[in-house]
Amino acid sequence: LSNCRTAQKVSCLILLHTTSDTLMRETCLYPLPEPHDLFQASQMKFEDFHKDLTRLRKDLRACTSEVEKVCKVSDEDNFLCSLRFLELTIFFSVKAKAGEKEVTPNTLFCIWHEFSSDFKDQWKKENKIILKERLKAAEECFRQAKEKASYSVKPKHASGIVSFLFFPHQAQHKKICLFI
Repeated sequence: LSNCRTAQKVSCLILLHTTSDTLMRETCLYPLPEPHDLFQASQMKFEDFHKDLTRLRKDLRACTSEVEKVCKVSDEDNFLCSLRFLELTIFFSVKAKAGEKEVTPNTLFCIWHEFSSDFKDQWKKENKIILKERLKAAEECFRQAKEKASYSVKPKHASGIVSFLFFPHQAQHKKICLFI
């Protein structure tokens, strides 16, 4: 075993020495596969590899048939979308920009983007105004309900032994007898 290791080290040194002149530069790549990759390759089983390839081929066939279906449908959808887009540009009277032959989606949606941004800003402002008006109306309704339901509370005059002992200036002059 030690002879094999020694022979292996010697062959590595010879290989390193012969390749060092041409391969040992700043931009050079390691000339052999990475040791970790070789270890992973040694763990591979061809039966598992064959099963995986068979499964992948089957999946590829299924994907290919799906792609063909989608392409057929998308060609029809693309045509319909083009027609609807043309109808939309005619309905909104959108004209092509100077130098362009026809209205592009970019032209139409840039206009819509500007409109939508302005509309959203105005919508937010209007909602704030409406909310303030509703708040004022609710406050007014609450104030009116409070005025209608107002009632007076008269303080109760103190009476009894507690008022006589603790609040003599408020108590009515009564004679109280304490029985002890």
